[in-house]
Amino acid sequence: MAKLTKKQKEAASKIEKNKLYSLKDASALIKTVASAKFDESVDIAVRLGVDPRKANQMVRGVVALPHGTGKDVRVLALVTPDKEAEAKAAGADFVGLDDYLQKIKDGWTDVDVIITMPAVMGKLGPLGRILGPRGLMPNPKTGTVTMEVGKAVTEVKAGKIDFKVDKTGIVHAGIGRISFDADKIIENAHEIIQTLIKLKPTAAKGTYIKSIHLSSTMSPAIPLDPKAV
Repeated sequence: MAKLTKKQKEAASKIEKNKLYSLKDASALIKTVASAKFDESVDIAVRLGVDPRKANQMVRGVVALPHGTGKDVRVLALVTPDKEAEAKAAGADFVGLDDYLQKIKDGWTDVDVIITMPAVMGKLGPLGRILGPRGLMPNPKTGTVTMEVGKAVTEVKAGKIDFKVDKTGIVHAGIGRISFDADKIIENAHEIIQTLIKLKPTAAKGTYIKSIHLSSTMSPAIPLDPKAV
């Protein structure tokens, strides 16, 4: 096991062992334990009482964070010529179709989100092996396959994120930056937690929200009391 650095030990010492923090206290504490010289990402990890191997217990959805993620999201709009102006006006970083499809085939994936139209999905199918593993394949369920291209681009730029429970039953998501006020971290975290609660599968039995942890890029995780969020 790797040895902790002096800064890591100092940060860990500020988190009481065996204590579950309220969301309010954890959001304030995370700003004090972060020690990196850059603006660290604030992440949330929620362990759910589901079995992701069963289709009727899969948890996936989208949430519009009230204060965004603090990240400049690079958006590629794969659209037909009649939708290009709409995508550009909404703030898409890259707009086009065939040229970008070829670039992706050649290995280019330097974007965070791809938004497209139903009519274009047929062309994206063969690129699944490239886009799938990187979480870039557009999906109607996340609002990235739509005729309302401009609206979709605007929402993503404003802080709309999609999430999916992993094979261990955990949902991970970036919900802000250390530079955010504690209140903004609280509101973003609360929004995704409430969204997860609404998405509870009817097939899930027992405790649904098993644990919640808040962390930043370089800091140890702070355990939250699921009953105090």
